[in-house]
Formats: sequence, structure tokens, C-alpha cells
Amino acid sequence: MPARRSALKLVMAVLGRGTPLELALDAALTEVKLPQDRALARHLAATVLRWLPDIDALIDSATPRPLPEDARARMALRVAVAGWLKLGTPPHAVVATALPLVEGGPRRLVHGVLGTLLRGDLRLPDSPHLPDLFAIRWAMDWGPEVAEAAGRALVDEPATDLTLRDAAETAKWVEALGGTSLAPGHVRVPRTKDLGQITEWPGFAEGAWWVQDLAASLPVRLLGAQAGESVLDMCAAPGGKTLQLAALGADVTALDVSDARLERVRENLDRTGLSATLATGDALRWEPGRQFDRILLDAPCSATGIYRRHPDVLHLKGARDLQPLTLLQAALLRRAAGWLKPGATLVYATCSLDPREGERIAERIIATLPRVPVEARELPAGLVPTGEGWVRTLPGQLEGEGGLDGFFIARFRKI
Repeated sequence: MPARRSALKLVMAVLGRGTPLELALDAALTEVKLPQDRALARHLAATVLRWLPDIDALIDSATPRPLPEDARARMALRVAVAGWLKLGTPPHAVVATALPLVEGGPRRLVHGVLGTLLRGDLRLPDSPHLPDLFAIRWAMDWGPEVAEAAGRALVDEPATDLTLRDAAETAKWVEALGGTSLAPGHVRVPRTKDLGQITEWPGFAEGAWWVQDLAASLPVRLLGAQAGESVLDMCAAPGGKTLQLAALGADVTALDVSDARLERVRENLDRTGLSATLATGDALRWEPGRQFDRILLDAPCSATGIYRRHPDVLHLKGARDLQPLTLLQAALLRRAAGWLKPGATLVYATCSLDPREGERIAERIIATLPRVPVEARELPAGLVPTGEGWVRTLPGQLEGEGGLDGFFIARFRKI
């Protein structure tokens, strides 16, 4: 029951209050002490978010009229149905654990809905349906095949991608972790590997690697930083790209508006034995006092590209007005351009599947910063640049190898 109560709190935080799942964890898990129960609560809540349209369709099929979206009874039913159909909770336990979650609400209604559902030969589809707004938007932007692939990517938690401190040790860590590699310095550990808590995995304590999706590692790979070069990592937290740059031997300045977020970067630098200069400041006002050989701008965005790891973004970002974000992205690019040495390179990236935050922004900047097209040989096997020389990763790409997050990446050079 503590795990299910915590799962309910997480679902209510995301769907009722619009709180990102990761930010809701601490408050929701206060009564859950065992690591496996904390993991169950998070997994159960994430399962609800992955399959929400399909779970709601089942609930609505068993009620005379739809329950309000934010009703506690609907929230409890969502948790119960997810546990039954996806986590294998036995029917008697589905009812026994759902009714206490209602807390004085319409227990008879919840009992009746569950009874109706449990008596039917019900199942969820092979892959989740996306929320309508994203199903339509992504089909229009990228085609119906990509939208269908996006649903398939939601079925389960993806594998864990690691970036290595030393790319020369790729084979060593593939063997030690029982994973595969899609690029030098990358290891993908499947979910089927029972290695315990991630802090217990081989190589964690010695700082041999850090968690980073393969797509998220591409901007640094394409920046081409060399040892000794001055590099600015704008909007640096949580720090995976800063670690990549430091591992190359670059003289890295990691800038972020939040010192609290930079604390995680400090911790990972300490764990990996790497070094970088950390700077707290608003990039629209901060002044570096010098120019840089290379700049990486992984700009703030809607983060819809990371939906397969963070399904809550599909329920938090749908109605967001992108104009403030796109104005910020363009302004940050203009600031970055002023900090480049002549002949220096800038990489712009966003973890968004919306072209308004990627292609449209890049097209606005090439008048002042000519693009440097990406070549296929610079990318992992199976990925190719766009006709314009950008990189756009989408659902369905590398699907047989486990897929990757949605990213846009553009490279420029200052004349």
C-alpha cells in the first residue's frame, strides 16, 4: 500500500498540478523506505503516464458518464488498471489496494468499475496511443510512421545509455556491464540486466562513466573540441556534456542559471576525476570576459524529445505556448555568436521534436553564422544528416537497437 499511495501522489502531482515526475518524487515517496518499493511507486506512476489514453478509455467504458479528469477516483482507477494490466497485479489485489486510495470518496463506484473491468477479457493495445495533440502534431511534422514509432517507443522503459570517460575502454565496459555499443565511448545496458542500483554498477564508484542518452552525446561529438581549447558549455546542467568536454581535455567553462543544478555537475566532476570551471549566471546577462574556440548551446526547450524516458512531458507540455521559448533560444544563440573567436565553431541543440525549436531557429541564424554541414561518417551507424546538413533524431531511428531520444543539432562557424 505505501508504494501504491506514493504512485497515486505522483500521478496526481503530474496530471493534477502539472509537476514534472522527477520533481514530485521526494514529496511523494516520504513514507516509502525500501528501495524496491520506491522503484515500484515510480514505475507504476510512469506506467500510468505511458498508457494514459488507453487506460482512460477502459475506465470510461465502465462508467455511465466520464469521471472528471482530476477526480481522485479516476486517479486511483488509473493506478489500479496500470498495476493489473501492465505489472501483473492479481485481480483480488487490484481491488484490495485500490479502494483505500479513494479515501472517503466513491468507493462503491470504484469497486463497481473495477468489477466490470476485471470480468471482461480486457487488455491494452500492443503499443500506447499518444495524446491526441502529439499524435496529430508529430504526424503532420514528421509523417504518420514517425508518430506510430513514437507510440512503440513508449511501451517500456528504454535501456540505460552510458558515456565513458575513456572511449578507448569501450570494449572493456561493454563486457563488464553486459551491454552493447553503438559508438566509441558509448555503452547501452538493457533493462533485462539485473545489476542492482545504478550506484552499484561496475565502474560507477571509479567514475568510469555517466548516464547519458546516445542522442544527447551527439552535440559534443560534433563540436570537435580538442585538448587545450577553450570551450563554453552554455545551459550546462545536469552536466553530461560538460563531462564529455572535460574528458577530451578541453578547458571547459560550464555556465548555468541555477547553482543548485550545478551542484550535480560538481558531484559528477568529483566522481569522475574531471575538471571544469563552473559559473552561475543568466546567459543573457553574464559576461565571460573573453572569447572561446568552441561553444555548445544545448538550449532550454519543451523537452518533448525525451518523452520515452520521461512520459510526463506528454502531459505537461501539450498546451505550452512555444513563443517565449523560441525567443529565448534565438536570444541565446545571438549571445553565443558574440563570444566566438573568428573561425570558431558553435553547436546548437535542443531535445525537442518540434521543428519550431530546431530547424526554424537554425534557419534564422545562418545569415550571420554560416552552417558547417554534418557528414554521415561523423554519426553512429544508421543515422544520416538531413539534406540541410543538420542532425534530426526521431522515433523509429535505430529502433532495432533500442532507439534514442529526439534531438535537433546544428553546427555553425564564425567567419
